[in-house]
Amino acid sequence: MGTNFYFADMPIDHEHDDPDYHIGKRSAAGLYCWNCGQTLCKGGPPFVHSGVIGWYEKCPKCGKKPTKEGLEKSSIGRELGFNKGRPNKKRGVRSCSSFTWAVHRKQVEDTGERRGIVDEYGHKFTLKEFRSVLEECPIQRFDMIGREFS
Repeated sequence: MGTNFYFADMPIDHEHDDPDYHIGKRSAAGLYCWNCGQTLCKGGPPFVHSGVIGWYEKCPKCGKKPTKEGLEKSSIGRELGFNKGRPNKKRGVRSCSSFTWAVHRKQVEDTGERRGIVDEYGHKFTLKEFRSVLEECPIQRFDMIGREFS
């Protein structure tokens, strides 16, 4: 489960996965040590969404154990609509999100304010607000730029 983001000038009858309008998708990506910049996924960032490799019980770099987060504070809670807090960077070992880009970030930086940004639920974002969304996404994928996906 995740949330897609679009340029707000997308025509209503247009395909949502069109890279001319689709900015990318935020998805919950499991536990992450925000202090070390390390996912707790044993396979690293490429495997955070597969669950095949498994997860460390504590940060493999610093040994810090995860802080328990309820749905009202976690990344999965954000995707499910329970976490309504302002997105921001965290500290310690907590949940994180990933962001898979459909366009180059520079395109969003250059045209996002003019075109507007909206998520798939109709929530509007200024460019500054969208940047804060990305603060919760330390894992970012760039291999889908220019490709259709949802």
